[in-house]
Amino acid sequence: MATMRSNLGRVLPGSSILFLCDMQEKFRHIAYFPQIVSVAARMLKVARLLEVPAVLTEQYPEGLGPTVPELGAQGLRPVAKTCFSMVPAVQKELESRPQLCSVLLCGIETQACILNTTLDLLDRGLQVHVVVDGCSSRSQVDRLVALARMRQSGAFLSTSEGLILQLVGDAAHPQFKEIQKIIKEPAPDSGLLGLFQGQNPLFR
Repeated sequence: MATMRSNLGRVLPGSSILFLCDMQEKFRHIAYFPQIVSVAARMLKVARLLEVPAVLTEQYPEGLGPTVPELGAQGLRPVAKTCFSMVPAVQKELESRPQLCSVLLCGIETQACILNTTLDLLDRGLQVHVVVDGCSSRSQVDRLVALARMRQSGAFLSTSEGLILQLVGDAAHPQFKEIQKIIKEPAPDSGLLGLFQGQNPLFR
């Protein structure tokens, strides 16, 4: 039987993990914050239905506050960090999952912890799927350039619904009806059309 080609960027529940990065109270001023959290919450609901593990971090929670409640991350134990990457803080979690191939990444900020987490994960040989409608920055220029930078480095840029449908795989899946309820309404607009419209030279 042919092995799966890693460069295609396929995601499977049994070899994936969801990373939720720093969606905290003091970051509510970030552009499209409510929409980003809503998308990340959708991803978390689906991850729980498909038994995909999830990891949650908080950047310097003593100063930046806890994870916002609307993420729905109750039951996840947040990992505190100061590094602008999730990887050092969650290294033990990564090492405990030898079957891991793919990391699905949501959160803030795109040019800081999302970018550095992506580079660290790629350096470990993992595939990274950046949930583009689940990441943002204070500056939309920083957001745009960081997405292009991650793509240049080998990360996959995907929408939340695209990844959800890859994970479930088949309308005959026993959890599909529950997942269908989650994605029935389109993901909220997080300003991506303005970034991607036209002949954007960063994405050629």
